[in-house]
This record gives sequence, C-alpha cells and structure tokens, in this order.
Amino acid sequence: MIPAGKGSETANLYRLMAWLSPSFPVGAFSYSSGIEWAVEAGDIGNAATLTDWLSVMMSDGAGFCDGVLLTHTHRAIVEGNTGALHHVAELAAAFSPSKERHLETTAQGRAFVAAVSAAWPCAAVDLLCKTFDGPIAYPVAVGAACAGHGIAVQTALPAFLHALSANWISAGVRLIPLGQTDGQRVLAAMESVIAATAARALKASLDDIGGAALRADLASMCHETQYTRLFRS
Repeated sequence: MIPAGKGSETANLYRLMAWLSPSFPVGAFSYSSGIEWAVEAGDIGNAATLTDWLSVMMSDGAGFCDGVLLTHTHRAIVEGNTGALHHVAELAAAFSPSKERHLETTAQGRAFVAAVSAAWPCAAVDLLCKTFDGPIAYPVAVGAACAGHGIAVQTALPAFLHALSANWISAGVRLIPLGQTDGQRVLAAMESVIAATAARALKASLDDIGGAALRADLASMCHETQYTRLFRS
C-alpha cells in the first residue's frame, strides 16, 4: 500500500489547484477534443450550442470515461493493487476513440508525470511508471498523483472534470469566437453536469466505461484531415 501524503488540507488544495491550472505545463491549450471540427461543420456556433455539445461530452463521452479511469487509478494506488493499476492504465491507453484523442490524452499524461515528478515527487507516480511501461493517459496520471499526495478522490474528481470542461470552453471561445462573459456563462451552466458526472463516475465500474457522444468522437476523427487547424485535436 502506498502511504498517503501527509500535507494539510490547505497544502493538498494548493497542489490540486496548481496541477489543474491552465498554466501547468501539460499543453492542454493545444487540444480541442474535436471542437475545432464541430465549429467548422456548423454543429457549434454560439454559447447555447457549445453548452449542449459539452454537456454530452461530459456526461456521455470523454468526461465520464476519464472520470471513471481517474477514480479507479486512485483506488488502485490507495489499495496498493498493482494488478488493478496496470489494468486501468492499459485500458485508458486503449480506449481512445481516435488517433488524435490518443495523442491528446497520452501527451498530456506524459507531460503531467514529468512535471509532477520534478516538482512534487511521490512514490505513487513512481509506482505507476514501474507498473505500466506503456503510454500513460492523462486521467490515470492525475489519479495517481492525487492518491499519492493524500488528495481524496471525492475532491480530485470534480476538480479534474472542471478543468477539462474549462479547457474545452477555452477552445470554443477562441474558435466560434465567443466573448469571455459568454464563456463564463457556459462554465456556469456546466456546473450541474459536472457534479452529476462526478457522482456517477465515483460509483461506476470499469465495465461501465462507454459513451454515446458519437458526433464528438466523429469530430475527433475528422479533425485529423481538416484543412486549416489551430489545434492538435
């Protein structure tokens, strides 16, 4: 079993905010998760359609799936179950619905592990890297670091989903384009969706992973051949 970090609640919150900040060097700003194609295709054109699109991505697509992966990674670390840790890490790397989504999650996962290991090293992240030698998905990396630093999954998960949503909105604001105030309105509208998704993900098994955000998955595939692109996915 990996001993939990002994930082205070304030210290743990500080770390969580640092790791999920837009300034943390994982390159999240480079990815749109297919939103760039959806804007060009006309599926997203204003704050209302952006909210609708992201709500589905969160509750029935990448948001929910990443939430389940983070939860099970955190649980495996806390329990010291290396078999379960390897299984969830392998599953996360295999379940990306497109080449660009695989690049997005594994590039951010690799960058997150490197940054955390340099500034906030912990045995849990080292264990993850020793247990699984394949590409580490972003939610797996975050889940391991949070568990290793004693940050409860009930705190880490909604914060992670909020950061994910905020990055999607940032891409939408730049692509549609929207004003910053409209962007905040979309973020406010996502609050209940994020809370509900986090609650479901905390109770879900790995067998529950799956989605119905088919148009979003298609968007991430179509983006690869989009003629003019600002984002990598």
